[in-house]
Amino acid sequence: MKKSNFVALILGTIGIVFFALGMCMCMLPEWGMFRQGVVCGVIGLAVLLITLLIWRRMEGKAPIRISARTLGSIAVGVLGALLLGVGMCLTMVFGKMVLGVVIGLAGIVVLLMLIPLTRGIH
Repeated sequence: MKKSNFVALILGTIGIVFFALGMCMCMLPEWGMFRQGVVCGVIGLAVLLITLLIWRRMEGKAPIRISARTLGSIAVGVLGALLLGVGMCLTMVFGKMVLGVVIGLAGIVVLLMLIPLTRGIH
């Protein structure tokens, strides 16, 4: 395993753990830790972004260029993840099975659209 991959693995794990713990703290009202959860989630996202920058630098890759296509891909990814999450919440929390499954499947389709959007069809 290359050093860059190992560093990305460690930092990525730390970032995901912080982000997941923050989301649990926000979403479980029994814990009563919404604000702390937001802070923990933001720390996790920051660690993940720093991980991406460090890994790209260690691999000798060019910095990511911000373009309209990049921003569009990010928007589609966020929309797909939100739709999938809303569908899961409707199904598991609110007991609206059919509506939740339909919205969740729409989120999966939107996320699958990222593949041809970013890689293209050859």
